[in-house]
Amino acid sequence: MLEFARWKYVLVAIVLMIAAVFALPNVFGEDAALQVARKDRSAVEASGQQGIEEFLRGKGVAFARSYVDQGRLMLHFDAVPEQLKARDLVNENFSREYVTALSFASRAPDWLRGIGLRPMPLGLDLRGGLYLLYQVDVDGAVAQLLEVYEQDLRRALGQDNVAFVDVLQVADGTVKPNGVRVLLPEGANDAAARATVRRILPDLTVSSIQSASGPVLQVLLTDAQIKERQDYAISQNLTTIRNRVNELGVSEPVVQRQGIERIAVQLPGVQNSAEVKDILGKVATLEFRLVDIQNSVSEAVQRGRAPFGSKLYESREGQPVLLKRDIIVTGDQLVDATTAATDQGPGVSVKLDASGGEEMLRTTRTNLGKPMAVVFIEQRREEVDVGGQKVQRDIKEEKVINQATIQGVFSNSFQITGLAVTEARELALLLRAGALAAPIFVIEERVVGPGLGKENIEKGVTALVLGMALLFVFMIAYYKVFGIVANLVLLTNVVLLTALLTMFKAALSLPGIAGIVLTVGMAVDANVLIYERIREELRNGVTPQTAIAKGFEKAFSAIADSNITTLIAGVVLWAFGTGPIRGFAVVLSLGILTSMFTSLLGSRALLTLMYGGSRRPEKLPI
Repeated sequence: MLEFARWKYVLVAIVLMIAAVFALPNVFGEDAALQVARKDRSAVEASGQQGIEEFLRGKGVAFARSYVDQGRLMLHFDAVPEQLKARDLVNENFSREYVTALSFASRAPDWLRGIGLRPMPLGLDLRGGLYLLYQVDVDGAVAQLLEVYEQDLRRALGQDNVAFVDVLQVADGTVKPNGVRVLLPEGANDAAARATVRRILPDLTVSSIQSASGPVLQVLLTDAQIKERQDYAISQNLTTIRNRVNELGVSEPVVQRQGIERIAVQLPGVQNSAEVKDILGKVATLEFRLVDIQNSVSEAVQRGRAPFGSKLYESREGQPVLLKRDIIVTGDQLVDATTAATDQGPGVSVKLDASGGEEMLRTTRTNLGKPMAVVFIEQRREEVDVGGQKVQRDIKEEKVINQATIQGVFSNSFQITGLAVTEARELALLLRAGALAAPIFVIEERVVGPGLGKENIEKGVTALVLGMALLFVFMIAYYKVFGIVANLVLLTNVVLLTALLTMFKAALSLPGIAGIVLTVGMAVDANVLIYERIREELRNGVTPQTAIAKGFEKAFSAIADSNITTLIAGVVLWAFGTGPIRGFAVVLSLGILTSMFTSLLGSRALLTLMYGGSRRPEKLPI
């Protein structure tokens, strides 16, 4: 008697219903969309959404729908020109508070989005993604190097007890700074200062200059050294951007140098492109400084300048803070940063390298009971209107994000507290991925089209549909009603595979489509094995119900063996492959699991419903 356990029917039904729900978002298609996110990482509020929508309507920009998704405002457009116009308008009028990015958004109804369902991401060769072209400020890389020289010389001169007035950057014969000067007191002997400078900067030439205020030592970078620093900035920025992309989990990104001073970034199928664009280009680092408790903050604010040896900052709340000019350690000396839960709330656990840990140990040992501050430094470029003309302006923001009293001696491991959850997460990501060696600015942003061309993609999809149609016709012609069952199982297999790809957020590419075609072929092969075993049993004279039961039993070992060996090959491809090969391996491996389920359970359940139980068919239409 042909029977199938009730719990197996329930299992098949539940799996099919879940698969149908997860696969459903993929059938609605996508619109050109604009993502608008707040720069402070908080969610877009209803008032902000209403303000942007009313502004766009007032400018005659029509959008199909809008909603806030995971804190980002999503605007759907019927055409790309409207999308581009909306982006330009938002960037021009809301740039201080919001960041935008071009994207695609699913047309799926709100209830699907409300339960967190999204269509499967498509690879760069199928749907494209976000394309960003960055201009690297190589002059800024030189300025950062000179700032390091300036800080090192100031610290070394103080440690060697060499009297000096100040250490400043200088532009000697050029527009941009290309060296540093050490200003000495009037009548001072520059021999000791020269020895210190040579010890700290052995690769540079030291020259003496006389001025009205006293002797001056000057150190200039050569053209070769400037070029070397600029090349290093490009290389370091490439590494940092790759690290940031990997931290964000963007699948199969492309980060490569383009020309002399540019970096091209391709991000296939990104869903949070507004945040991604903001974080990738953020020039941010930290500085740890002692708080100046000897001088009055209010007096420094009234005079409009800090006393000698100190620098005036602002906290995040806008309150003035007076810090020592000498830097204890910088973000360049960080080797790891992770978010952590502390007694004071969310924070970031920081680890320093050997030199940073040694300096922090020395500072904390000699300054117990004194306050230390953490300064967050961010650079960006904004477009401002000057006399009716658009002008690019570089902005450097320095905010004190944390002040705490040194209550114990520590070196290379400690925590930064007083942060919000989103601030701690973003700060840890930026520090862990590394600091940019030079500021970068977006000069081009667009959606990448399919890499192999729309025509080739359409032909590939057409070949897939045509191949499956011919396969369906063959199965019906050769196996009659059982062929119809096989075709239903094949369609179910595709739905299950689509649901799994959607559930795991695996990017589908052209090699992935090849994996789907191979999976369909393997699923057909399993059904053919089962049906031929059923035919063989019928020829041996057994009853139809017994033939179906024994057909599945005898075909199981062959199906299992062939699928397991193919699964091993898929796992090896995934482990050692990269890019498209890995995408093919993912689809192939998942397809093997779905084909086993549909061929052995789904097909058995359907045939049992048709011919099992109390039915006594005299023959089978196979």
